[in-house]
Amino acid sequence: MEKVKLATSWLDACAGCEMSLLDVDEFIIDLAQAVEFTRSPITDIKEFPEVTVGLITGAIGNVDQEEEAKELRARCKILIVLGDCACFGGICAMRNAFSKEEVLRRAYIESESTKEGKIPSSPEIPALLEKAVPVDAVVKVDCFVPGCPPRAGDIKYALGELLQGRIPVLPSDMMRFD
Repeated sequence: MEKVKLATSWLDACAGCEMSLLDVDEFIIDLAQAVEFTRSPITDIKEFPEVTVGLITGAIGNVDQEEEAKELRARCKILIVLGDCACFGGICAMRNAFSKEEVLRRAYIESESTKEGKIPSSPEIPALLEKAVPVDAVVKVDCFVPGCPPRAGDIKYALGELLQGRIPVLPSDMMRFD
């Protein structure tokens, strides 16, 4: 059987979703046998190849992240977003109550750990968007796996459905959190 090609993108997020992915326990062995991981944060591949599945964690908070989401969407057949940040904006969107200028001033001038008090300006630093947004505000998403982080069982279910050739539709009990 031909392996499913999967590319991942880690945008404006904390790594909780990636840790939850590792919590699928022995299913990760099945996953490794059935999936060819292409571009991801741990590979040195710079461009997204054509893949069956794209997996995004994190909100979109700057112009580079916006471009990366568009690029992955253009190169994948199915796009899955993991976690509340990717699904709804999550913690990253808490900054949306403030202007971009207020956010930058607090982070680079007013914070307790700031020494120089200067907002950096360099072409290497991606421009902050006015608001942090969920992935579907920028590109079409085929499957949402919410949670902060998403439960390992929910990730396992979604990826298992993909390996069976189906676009995952999470049952309602996977969409409730206690």
